Amino acid sequence: MDAPPSEKALKADRQHYLDQARNALIWKLDGLGEYDLRRPMTPTGTNLLGLVKHCAMVDSGYLGGCFARPFQHQYLPDPLAPGADPNDDLWVRADESTEAILDLFAQSRAHATATLAALPLGTTGTVPWWGERGRAVTLHRLAVHTFYDLDRHAGQADIVRELIDGAAGLQADNANLPQAYDRPAHRARVETAARAAE
Repeated sequence: MDAPPSEKALKADRQHYLDQARNALIWKLDGLGEYDLRRPMTPTGTNLLGLVKHCAMVDSGYLGGCFARPFQHQYLPDPLAPGADPNDDLWVRADESTEAILDLFAQSRAHATATLAALPLGTTGTVPWWGERGRAVTLHRLAVHTFYDLDRHAGQADIVRELIDGAAGLQADNANLPQAYDRPAHRARVETAARAAE
């Protein structure tokens, strides 16, 4: 029987997947102009740079503030402030530069990485916005939760980017899609099947 993985190995696994999700999200911005980075692509306003801003808040909140390791940045809204708009972190104002949001993301990511490195996985923190169930939550659980949240938003970014200019794929060095493939024919096949099933 194999020995259970060490805490160091468990942390390395979590860090690896957190970084994969973060890298995928940032890659989706490559080559786009300001309008395409910010434009709402869904009825709920989902946009690429807003997803990056939101994920910076996810990192800094769950893997920072929840463990009494606060992170502050001029472009990071406080969702718990009285009268705060719950969508303030999901869009980027015209006076917030792309560079500033990328800096926010990089600093928040570094802060979250430092928290995961510094604390044992069994360390407990508090998630105020979870109410009663947010008391005594472990770093292990919040690292998994953060990965889940980041990966979900990276998936949204996949779809938003494809809607903007057709670019698709998992990461810059691994598209995870067949390269020589007739996508218009595939889409037509899917549409035909959907119409036939109606």
